[in-house]
Amino acid sequence: MILSAGLTPAWQQVLVFDQFRCGEVNRASEVHWCASGKVFNAGIAAHRLGGPSLTLAPVGGLPLVQIEREFKVKGIPHRWVVTRSATRICTTILDRGSGAITELVEKGRPLADEELRQFLHAYGEEAARADVAVIIGSLPEGTPAAFYRALVERTPCPLILDFRGEGLLACLDLKPHVVKPNREELAQTVGRPLDADAELVEAMQSLNRRGAAWVVVTQGSKPIWVTSAGGCWRFYPLPPDELVNPIGCGDVMAAAIAWSIRAGRGMPDAVRLGAAAAQANLRHVLPGRFDPAGIQDRAEQVRVEKL
Repeated sequence: MILSAGLTPAWQQVLVFDQFRCGEVNRASEVHWCASGKVFNAGIAAHRLGGPSLTLAPVGGLPLVQIEREFKVKGIPHRWVVTRSATRICTTILDRGSGAITELVEKGRPLADEELRQFLHAYGEEAARADVAVIIGSLPEGTPAAFYRALVERTPCPLILDFRGEGLLACLDLKPHVVKPNREELAQTVGRPLDADAELVEAMQSLNRRGAAWVVVTQGSKPIWVTSAGGCWRFYPLPPDELVNPIGCGDVMAAAIAWSIRAGRGMPDAVRLGAAAAQANLRHVLPGRFDPAGIQDRAEQVRVEKL
């Protein structure tokens, strides 16, 4: 089973405009609502790829009913920690005229101490049954960064970490299997700009030296960098044949890497599949709801270069 766990899910509104003008009255041509946020995107993607999965998240308030309905209708296995605070609402604005994408993001609302304890307990139970786990997304306001470490300590299976900052650095000595920030997040984590590729690789290898078996860094449509104690690789994603909404592509990649690890594949094949799944995600308005057909074939076309 692939466990996707995170504490800042969202109930997402996606507004599509033929042309969006800031500061004016705009009327959407399409309106969509869906479960989103990094943990939901990853959990839904793992389910789409096939095989057993479980999404674990705190959910509360009015969005709970809609989120529960969507997961049940789609048959996505899940476990909620029900919270007093309502799940945050975020908005994506897609401007078809210019191709611009604007995100309006609400921070994760604080969780009570008892809710955090319930989540920790639920995570420990599910991680003990998991083949691979993904801990993904930021922490709610007021949650100490040490909470990440408490989760990692309860993970007996291979683990993918997709978050940044102090909380990530504090977990590296526990030897996570994969650390997957994007380039900007890695720069924030190490506290310095990573403008040159040599600077990027050195920052990645510093995480390897501190305990991460693999470091995978994405940078949008640009090459994906991968390092381990034994080397450095660069992967070239296929150019997108259609760009509808890039939101959630990194989350989909994390899920695809987890799927590959569970299937016994090596990291090069895992990253190739992740790149292909992310490309498929680009073609859909809602994140994580990609069509898995043909992804394996496209993965084989992702070029890799060992440096």
